[in-house]
Amino acid sequence: MWVIPNVEFFPLERLPDVMQWSVRDYGNRVGVFRLMQVLDRYRVRATVALNSDVCIHHPEIVEEGRARGWEFMGHNRTNAQRLTELESEEERRLIAEVMATIERATGERPRGWLSSGLQETPATLGHLVDAGCRYVCDWTNDDQPYAMTLDDGRSILSIPYTVELNDKPAFERHHRSALEFQEMICRQFDVLYREGEDSGRVMAIALHPYLIGVPHRIGALDAALEYVCRHDGVWLATGTEIADHFAATLPEVARQR
Repeated sequence: MWVIPNVEFFPLERLPDVMQWSVRDYGNRVGVFRLMQVLDRYRVRATVALNSDVCIHHPEIVEEGRARGWEFMGHNRTNAQRLTELESEEERRLIAEVMATIERATGERPRGWLSSGLQETPATLGHLVDAGCRYVCDWTNDDQPYAMTLDDGRSILSIPYTVELNDKPAFERHHRSALEFQEMICRQFDVLYREGEDSGRVMAIALHPYLIGVPHRIGALDAALEYVCRHDGVWLATGTEIADHFAATLPEVARQR
């Protein structure tokens, strides 16, 4: 199981709706720290999908994450911009800039990537490999990792992410209650735990601090994690740990590490 907080930044001039902007700002001011307390309780080291502008505007979040041994992966500069809005060379520069900014702020080069809106262009995977990225999470089409081979023979790993156990579509699009989201996590775990007896499965939980971090929802996450963590044999992993474990089983991928 890996937990992916999406820690994002929206410039007020790109999201000039004060109410919508303030809700998201609450996540970076309050919600993310409430989320940290819950993950600490279960010794979950998160893998943060990080807008690199957070490093500039909310460095305290990065500092607290580093203190907890969290991993940080690239997630565009800001969620107010999509890769599909850019020309190929602009996209290449943006990806390189995001990776460099996060590396300066955290001391480690990101090894993973989640595109804003999970949107890619035909050139995205090549740009990611050029920037030293080892895994990508945009392709939500499996419960196990797999290697994606580029036209030039290079490869990048796809690590299972989720738009199902994801608080944003759950609460904003499907209008699930906090209790329903808790039950979704537990039921998803039951099936993958059973199937994992034969071959390992990856369970992702995608979270947004402005949603799950509010007082009336955080208890649902706490209860769901308590349920998952009471079972034997659950590996609380980071994205890189999952990628490295899987790559070790694929000689052609391991050679590119």
